[in-house]
Amino acid sequence: NTRRMSSLEWAASALQAFDGVVQASAGFRSRDGQRRMAEQVADTLAAATLGKTESDDGDGPADPPLRAIAVIQAGTGVGKSLAYCAPAIALALARNTRVVISTATVALQEQLVHKDLPALAKLMPEPFRFALAKGRGRYVCQQKLERLTGMMAEHDDEEDDGEDDLFADDDAAPQARPARPAHEVEARLQFYTGIAQTLSSGAWDGDRDTLDTPPAADAWLPMAADAASCTGKHCPSFNQCVYYERRKTLVGAQVVVVNHDLLLASIGNRQLPELDNCLLVLDEAHHLPATALAQFGCRMDLGRHGWVERLAQRAVRVGVRFEVTEVADVPMHAAQMRQALQETERLVMDLYGDGLKTDLAGPAGLPGRGPARARLPLGALPEALQGPLGRVAHHASGFLDALRVIASALRTEMREQPAMARKLSTMYAQLGALAPRLEQTLDTAQLLLRDAAPDAVPAAKWFTLQVDGDQATLQAHASPLLPGATLRHHLWNKVRGAVLTSATLTSCGHFDFFLRESGLHGDDAATTLEVPSPFDYAAQGKLIAVETRADPRDAAGYVAEMVQSLVRDLAEVRHGALVLFTSRDQLRQAVEALPAALKPRVLLQTAMPRQQLLATHRHRVAEGLPSIVFGMQSFGEGLDLPGKLCESVFIAKLPFAPPDDPVGEARAEWLRTVGRDPFTELVVPATAIRLAQWVGRAIRSEEDRASVYCYDRRLVRTSYGQRLLKGLPPFTFSTVRVGDAVSA
Repeated sequence: NTRRMSSLEWAASALQAFDGVVQASAGFRSRDGQRRMAEQVADTLAAATLGKTESDDGDGPADPPLRAIAVIQAGTGVGKSLAYCAPAIALALARNTRVVISTATVALQEQLVHKDLPALAKLMPEPFRFALAKGRGRYVCQQKLERLTGMMAEHDDEEDDGEDDLFADDDAAPQARPARPAHEVEARLQFYTGIAQTLSSGAWDGDRDTLDTPPAADAWLPMAADAASCTGKHCPSFNQCVYYERRKTLVGAQVVVVNHDLLLASIGNRQLPELDNCLLVLDEAHHLPATALAQFGCRMDLGRHGWVERLAQRAVRVGVRFEVTEVADVPMHAAQMRQALQETERLVMDLYGDGLKTDLAGPAGLPGRGPARARLPLGALPEALQGPLGRVAHHASGFLDALRVIASALRTEMREQPAMARKLSTMYAQLGALAPRLEQTLDTAQLLLRDAAPDAVPAAKWFTLQVDGDQATLQAHASPLLPGATLRHHLWNKVRGAVLTSATLTSCGHFDFFLRESGLHGDDAATTLEVPSPFDYAAQGKLIAVETRADPRDAAGYVAEMVQSLVRDLAEVRHGALVLFTSRDQLRQAVEALPAALKPRVLLQTAMPRQQLLATHRHRVAEGLPSIVFGMQSFGEGLDLPGKLCESVFIAKLPFAPPDDPVGEARAEWLRTVGRDPFTELVVPATAIRLAQWVGRAIRSEEDRASVYCYDRRLVRTSYGQRLLKGLPPFTFSTVRVGDAVSA
């Protein structure tokens, strides 16, 4: 009862803080939906028990902690950032804890850190600090940069054995590595020297995202910070380390802004506040299930394993130097693992090679569309592969155990020999550079070998073959099938108080699909709330379903007819417009069909960087010129083009997910085997959320007036189309047939 009273008081106080901020905001109008959301946030986060629990009298069993999770759909214009930030921060200050806010996109992270939170800090009665948390890989490692620019004073040829060639291909065996062309090495050295000078002069802060031109991945990776090769406080550059300097700002911050990837990757490693002792807000939460599948899936190379020999040589050299007895096992484990990988590769090509090579060639000898793939039906691993993959797992595990002992001995030596810190940290980095690959090999082999119990859900398992130049790469992949089960296991069993929010959490008018995907279906701690947009959609917007004669499943006939109709409608655009395509082929055909008068008005997503394209679009519209953005799926979300910048949205085809996702395929296959319909359960609800996002580009403020055109007749002619319509804002709706006049 005492706890209940204090949670009620906390909730009331948090809502009061929200009201105070709204009243103090100049020209800010009060919104009923926003306050309702703020109230739900306050009630939920106040009710959760944080930290260790004790019984009231101090002895006897502890009270079970109370979990509280709110799932809130807040339509466009509700002002959800303020609705969760103000009460959550007020509660964190009152409860002497912290808030972790996780988003899906860098754009929202930056908006929170550079705009929303600074503005809120000026209005809250109590001061608070906030910080942006990024993964290590976004920051430069000064030790790596020193080695790359040749600044390291200590070189011992006998011991290094050429290992300081940081441009080397880790997949080639050490003795088989071809020499790099001199001009290539020189260009790289100049690049790294320039980066080092910019860093030492203070003109750059070491964050990849703040470079004027972000470097390509293959140039950035060799100098990026990472956990596996980091020696922490034993590193000679520790006191100047960019990553650890940023970590200090997190320690003193009551609000930490992260992204979903980092949140899931950091579970259990103390990089972020402990989830059972902080308040968690997940914005853009509709991305969480896909992020979870990407995070917990794994892969390994079957055909390129020169790195195994390199890692073994490094491990032996360090292990012998520090007299680690386990080093004796390393050559055997490395050799046996390579042999088992080669055997697996040979067997996979025997079993699936013909199909993979055919896929790779593409239809009728045309180039294929990227890697060819062979998926294992129902995740059943052929018996022939079980032996060699079992040996891969066994020897990878033994190798990893030995590596951990060697790394531990190296850390001990660092503590005891600080004068040798530079040399020892280089050795540690060399081991750490390849250790994650060994871990990934073990994880992948184990997941491939895991058999599902008769009533359990199998994993998705597949092989890919890709050709890069004259080199073919065969990889094995495995992934959990259900994001909800994965999130329950990794995330929700640790979280005490959380809010999940987005403009699109319901699908076809219900929360069920998102709750299942996110692992909260049937969780007693979870409550749902739908806060509608304050916009008058019926007055502000029109949804026009354009019915083609051709069926959208007849790709050639449909695209030709759709393009013809689209081009006619684009001639009516007077200000800004957005056209969204589901394939590059559609986009290409539309561009080819543009008459000369329209071509200069069109900006292609595929032709220039996003920021440059949007700046050009804004400039054109400001000058009173028509400007039409042609975009793919990524432009259907997170794009904020209010007013004249987007008075029309044209949707070429309903945004069904492409049918070539191996996890989606495996999941659909499993659903069919248990008598369920994947189209109804998965495809339609996922499409509903995507379509709601696309349509949401049209009306961004109370003053906007816009029209949305959808050329896919399935929206009005099918039962699932009617379900999709239920999930869209209540625009004034009309249908026209191709050839009829459309009033904009």
